Parts: sequence; C-alpha cells; structure tokens
Amino acid sequence: MVEEVRAGPLDAIRVLDFTNMLSGPYCTRLLSDLGAEVLKIEPPGGDHNRGRRPLRDGHSSFFGHLNSGKKSVVLNLKSATDRDAAIALAATCDVVVENWRPGVAERLGVDYLSLREANSRLIYASISGFGQSGPDADRPAYAPILHAATGYDLAQAQYQGTNEPQRSGTFVADILGGLSAFAAIQTALYHRSVTGAGRYVDVSLMDCMLNLMVNECQEGQAPSSREQRIYQPIRSSDGFVMIAPTSQRNFERLCDLVGHQEWLADPRFSTTLEREAHWTQLMQLVQAWTESRTGEDCEASFNAAGVPCARYQTVMEAMFGPQTVHRRALSQVTDPSGSYWVPNPPFKMEGLDIRVASHVPALGEHTAEVFGQIEASGVRGDTVR
Repeated sequence: MVEEVRAGPLDAIRVLDFTNMLSGPYCTRLLSDLGAEVLKIEPPGGDHNRGRRPLRDGHSSFFGHLNSGKKSVVLNLKSATDRDAAIALAATCDVVVENWRPGVAERLGVDYLSLREANSRLIYASISGFGQSGPDADRPAYAPILHAATGYDLAQAQYQGTNEPQRSGTFVADILGGLSAFAAIQTALYHRSVTGAGRYVDVSLMDCMLNLMVNECQEGQAPSSREQRIYQPIRSSDGFVMIAPTSQRNFERLCDLVGHQEWLADPRFSTTLEREAHWTQLMQLVQAWTESRTGEDCEASFNAAGVPCARYQTVMEAMFGPQTVHRRALSQVTDPSGSYWVPNPPFKMEGLDIRVASHVPALGEHTAEVFGQIEASGVRGDTVR
C-alpha cells in the first residue's frame, strides 16, 4: 500500500516506540500526527492491544485508534541479537518512549543509560504509574489504580453526595499522562536545539492526576467553611442539561430568561458567594423552568441569552455534531476491516495539516524496510530474515 506523506512540524524527528496499553501509544501517536516517523516495536506475537475490543473482522479499532500512522517493527527484545538491533535503531532516533514498569527497560538492555552511549542527543521518555523512584515506584499500575490512589475517585464520589466510589471506564490518567509526555518531549527537543544535549524524561501518572485536581489540592490544605458549588445535571423534558451561570452577568440573564427577576434580590442568590453556597437550591428552581422544555430548546434559549448551557449528548452525537464536523476534529483511518473515525490532535496550527495518518500498520509490516536502512551497521535481528 502507498502510505500518505504529509509535511508536519516534527517531520525530521524519528521516534523509537517501546510502548503498549494506552498512555504511551497515545503520546507516540500524537508525535506521529505531527509528522514524526514513529517505529513501533512489537513482540513476535504483536501488541496485545491488537486483540482488544472493539474488533471488526478480527482487527482492533482500539489498536488502530492509538497506532495509525506508525511503522510496525517486530523485535524480540529478550533475544540478544534483537536487543542489539533495537540499540542500533536507537542510535538513528531522536526520541525513545517506553511505559514499562520501572526496571524493565534496564533488564532488557534498552534503558536510557544503555542507549545514550551511542546517541548523546537522545530524548528518552519513561511513563509509569508512580515515577521511576520512591517507595511506590515498583507498584503495578493502570489508570483505575491511579484514579483511586490519588484521591480522584473519592473526590468524584463526594461530589455525588456519597462516600462510595463509583465505577470507572474512562482512563483519564492514561490520556493525561500521554499528553504530559508529549509536552515534555517537545520541551526536551527544544532544549536540545539550544544545547545539543539529550535528556531523560520521567512522567508519573500520579503526578499527572494531582495536576488535574487544582481545586481539590487547595481545598484539602485550606478547607472552605462555605458550601462549595457543585455543578449538577438539570432535568429537561427529554433528558438533562448542564447550566453554568457562573458570573453575575450570566445570573442576571438567566433571571430575565426564566422570568424570575426577584431572584436578583433574594439574599441566597444576590452575590456570587451566596449563589455558590446555595447553588443546589438555585438549580432546583431553574429546573422548574427546564423540565417542561426539551434539552435542545433549553440549550438554544440559554445560549442565546448568554447563559452557558449544554444538553447531555452521547459520544456518538458529539463525534458527528456540527461543531466537530466544522473543525474537522475527526479523520478516517483504515485497516483490513475497513475505515473508521478517530479524533485528531486537540489543536490546529495555521498552515499545517495536523491530523492522524490514515494507515493502521499490519504486524511487522515495516520490519524489513526499517532494517534495510541500517544494514550498513552490520546489525541484523533474529526477526529480520
């Protein structure tokens, strides 16, 4: 197949990708989206995400979502010759990314200290649950573990009015960790352009989650004596809407819209601080207006009045809504099962085509090509025959 070639801001950058699961592959796919050549190293049996649901004719769209645009190279890193091949590859790369548990890269012989011997300009990023050192560094960790360990789940439970944590299915820590590693790598690349020196980057998903919780970190240190404003769903005739009349002007316009000017003089709502303390009561009053109207009507009416409002949508509704279509926020990727939609990076750059590349690599599709480029080094892996 002829793969698309697009110029991007990172099109001179080569990345050696040892990652699996979610945080690492998301980071390296963003690098690919910006034009970097990403060499995804897979074991002979393939990345286990190739078998992860949802499956379409045996092909995982979860895998495709995270790995489209990369080149698949098969290496058995437990083999000495394949390890030497990986080291040779690293000497040709600008960036290495791994998200094994601390110590695994060193045992395999592809850690930062081993790889920088032949490439002093190398940027090497490690993503782990708790960081590379400390009492919890060796703990196994997936995103739900970090959600629990950082207080995130209990904070969300308290917002629901209960002390019992809720079930989790969205991997916030992984996506935040991938984005953080992506940003740190750009910083290290810029620093290298100034100093000529490579750098080791240590990304902790625990640190990422703590960074997410600005209010929670500060409330924990200096608890407020007043009731906290908790945003809550408001019932419409056909579902729910979210309304956020946060500013004084928002509140005034809300009162005009729903026909309750007397709320402006109500001591429970007359100031921002009082509204925060009586937020639930205010929302219950607003619901008396919304529950007889559809979510679409509520959304249109409040937004037209200058009051932030959104109806609750499904993921599919959001993916194919007019704003998403206008921004071209999705692109199609293709594997042997056909095409499907994947979100592009959450930013645009004037004059640059920033989007996910369309080709999902087959297992080992690029092994011979990549090693053909370094044959002159005399290194040849077991998997390249």
